[in-house]
Amino acid sequence: MTQTCLDCGKVLEGRIDKKFCSPYCKTSYHYKRNKKKEKSMFVRIDRQLKVNRKILRKYNKGGLTKVDCDKLIKEGFDPKYFTHYWKNQKNDIYLFCYEYGFLKVHDNYKDKYVLVVWQPYMEK
Repeated sequence: MTQTCLDCGKVLEGRIDKKFCSPYCKTSYHYKRNKKKEKSMFVRIDRQLKVNRKILRKYNKGGLTKVDCDKLIKEGFDPKYFTHYWKNQKNDIYLFCYEYGFLKVHDNYKDKYVLVVWQPYMEK
């Protein structure tokens, strides 16, 4: 009985328990198989954190700015996903996605996010 490569179907030579004809086919096979699997919770959370960071970075060019909540959410921002938080002296809690933070405020009858960048004094 001849064995064939699980990825490309080429007849295999060599060891009896061999499954792939090359390292490329082995990698290709596992990549395709893993792509079909349902995304794990870790992958989904990590992806959302990266999306949030990218959006916060895009809108926070000056280090401190206000942006309409709807604007960020339309781009895919999800405020439920953050890496850590910081509480200021007024007891406002800023949520952070890595080094970019946000605080939801109500300003001129609209919900907005105050965007900040992590500063060394926040570590205390």
